[in-house]
Amino acid sequence: MRKWADRLINLKEINTLRNQIFVGFTLTMTLVLTFAGVFIYGEVSVLLKQSAEKHIEQTAIQANGRLEALLKQIDWLTTQVATDSYVQKLLSKELQGTPSNFNEHQSLLQIANNYMAYSSGISSLELYTLDNRRLFPLEDSSLTNRISENALSAADQKKGRIAWIGIDPRSPDTVLAIRRINMLNNSYLPGGYLVVNVNREYFNMFESEGNDPTERREYMLLSDNKGNPIMSDIDDEVAQSVLAQTGSTVTIGQERMLAVRQLSDVAGWKLVLLMPEEAATEGISVLRTVIYVSISVAAFAFLLVTLLLSTMITRPIQRLMRSMRSAKFGGLKLNPASRNRFRTLEINELNNTYNRMVTHMNELIQVVYEKEITQSRTELKALQAQINPHFLFNTLEAFYWSLEEKGESELAQTILSMSGLFRYIIGSSADNEEWVTIHDELEHAQRYLQIMKMRLVDRLHWNIDAEKELLQVPIPKLIIQPLVENAILHGVESRISPGSVTIRVFSTKPGLATVAILDNGSGMDEETLAKLLQSIEGITSTTPKKGAGLAMSNVQRRLKLYYPIASEHDSGLQVESEVGVGTIVRFNITIPPKGDEG
Repeated sequence: MRKWADRLINLKEINTLRNQIFVGFTLTMTLVLTFAGVFIYGEVSVLLKQSAEKHIEQTAIQANGRLEALLKQIDWLTTQVATDSYVQKLLSKELQGTPSNFNEHQSLLQIANNYMAYSSGISSLELYTLDNRRLFPLEDSSLTNRISENALSAADQKKGRIAWIGIDPRSPDTVLAIRRINMLNNSYLPGGYLVVNVNREYFNMFESEGNDPTERREYMLLSDNKGNPIMSDIDDEVAQSVLAQTGSTVTIGQERMLAVRQLSDVAGWKLVLLMPEEAATEGISVLRTVIYVSISVAAFAFLLVTLLLSTMITRPIQRLMRSMRSAKFGGLKLNPASRNRFRTLEINELNNTYNRMVTHMNELIQVVYEKEITQSRTELKALQAQINPHFLFNTLEAFYWSLEEKGESELAQTILSMSGLFRYIIGSSADNEEWVTIHDELEHAQRYLQIMKMRLVDRLHWNIDAEKELLQVPIPKLIIQPLVENAILHGVESRISPGSVTIRVFSTKPGLATVAILDNGSGMDEETLAKLLQSIEGITSTTPKKGAGLAMSNVQRRLKLYYPIASEHDSGLQVESEVGVGTIVRFNITIPPKGDEG
């Protein structure tokens, strides 16, 4: 049991406002920082990758532009050779069946050297007749032995434009190209073929930049239209594997690389630029470190701020709690104001409210203590004067029988009514009966009207009209007679001619009874009625017409107290008055279900 008690105490110590604020704020900020870090990391990672892809794509476009410029340069040089006047004249003689001699062949050497001097990429030029005999260089060889039938057919299909064949089988370090030579002076009829060998290094796109291959972030792969690598920064076997893969990323061994492909419109070759994903996203690792460090620093700073804030909030509350606990040992004591300048307005207000409450409760305790002493003394005096009401009732009874013996029956009835009136009023405090029936309350009002009839004689006429089924409904004691008294005082007595007072009890709604007191006095105008209603509600301290709202104000408070469940429209007193017509005061009471009258 002691272990469980210790655990419960520890749980209460943990479940404090300070710890709840600390844990709540910490969890909230941790979630916010984590979400922000993940979101920023994801967004920046995407931006870095997109930026790398755009960079490599732009590099590929530039490299493809340089490639096409090199290809066009070769195309231009071979065009110059094919349209050279001496070459055209020599091929024309061959078509006419006149073989060229040695000197003519030597002249072709000089022409070839002159054109090859314009480009360092061309390693050799070969000139063939239409029947596939080689004219330059001098060698007994046939064009069909040099290139395949498909390559020769491709050159014919180009109709004089250059056709790029691919890697030269005889010289793997060169690329082979062929173009058919058309006779300019003979209706552009085929006259021969020009074969060009271009060094593969000529197509190295990064050569001009002078970058160290080990330090490059991009790798180039150039292949012909058959998928054979022409120029590559990687091994031919790996290059074949890359060419076989599709998509924006390729895999080389265990490394993933971004791949951007460009197709040459001049030769139909494919240029592939590769960049390792790690190199493309190398800033992500730095970003990740920065985010981790930022989150750690922010979390640590927030923990300190949260700890300080929770302590600032809860320390005054704990001091206030200690003051409240000490009340059961030494009475209610004021909580001294702290000198902490960082206390909030709410904490100050809570402390001030507690001090005001303690002061007020101490005053109330003193007042109650004094009242208890006074009440004890009053009860003692009340016991001594308890015989006085009985003496009054006995005296009135003696007057009644004396008047009856003398034949003064009317005056005797008045004395009897007065005795019943006093007994009803004085008995309410002696017997502590707060609730009576409507029948009892109407009898009391009738006795009061009989006494007032004796005083006013013919100036007062009264009538009581009540539904029988409502006579046993409970009603607060002495709530009708003050309204009847007010109707006589301010209604009947204000008339020169005779006046009347009518009491009606009826029901228009299920569960609701209405009590109405009507008089045909002089009535009130709108301004006077408004002042009376304000006086009844206690809004203003001024009362019209000799304090007419005092008794009605008391009745109003009792009705609001006893019938709080009634609607705003049906609750409290309702007064209607018209000048020269009279005044109607009514109120509604609830009818309890049968069986609840007691």
